Amino acid sequence: MDSIKQCARWLEEADKIVVLTGAGMSTESGIPDFRSSGGLYNQKNQTETPLEEVLSRSFFEKNPSQFYQFYKDKLFYPGAEPNAGHLFLGELEERGHDVTIITQNIDGLHQKAGNRKVLELHGSTRRVVDQSGKSYPVDLVTEFEDKWLIGETWVRPDIVLYGEMLNMSVISESSDAIRQADCLLVMGTSLNVYPAAGLIFDYMGQKSMLVNKEPTQLNHFFSQVFISSISQWVNQIETCLN
Repeated sequence: MDSIKQCARWLEEADKIVVLTGAGMSTESGIPDFRSSGGLYNQKNQTETPLEEVLSRSFFEKNPSQFYQFYKDKLFYPGAEPNAGHLFLGELEERGHDVTIITQNIDGLHQKAGNRKVLELHGSTRRVVDQSGKSYPVDLVTEFEDKWLIGETWVRPDIVLYGEMLNMSVISESSDAIRQADCLLVMGTSLNVYPAAGLIFDYMGQKSMLVNKEPTQLNHFFSQVFISSISQWVNQIETCLN
């Protein structure tokens, strides 16, 4: 059977579908990824400081105004809209499938596309948190040069910086979802960043699919691998489903 038709059948027959997404998921929405030739790691920033350092907790605490400038210029895209990939995953849920999205992205586009079960491994630019960990919508922020406030409460973006721990309850929930999945679909990630990449090893089924523009070091793990843009793959799958 044709590999696209096979994947379409797997998705059509699945009750529980888990999707792991990375930065490549959102490039067609105008948000740069990290590691491609045009990605953030290969772009110069005004401070000439390595990206890992700019996005670290220590840099944020020492240079808040520079951090916020970089954040607004390179990470915060409030006008971005879901692309064909996001909308396809939203449509799977509309068709009655139990879809869980596990994303390394911080753009909130999966929710905007209609998915309700979204586990955000690295946080979200759509939220801010205060020092107690309470979260607020980013729209409530009053911005000053080196601080963000809601009323008189100091807040910061609700994203995981280098030097900070991921939320282990989100990791645990992601792992549980993958173990229970009928299908595992991985989209737009190089699978180089752990612990996110390691989550795929919790899948014990035989219906795993990878869609990425470039090969990864974990291609051998998957039942089907597509070296393709996400929109092209989605178009082929939707043709089979319809």
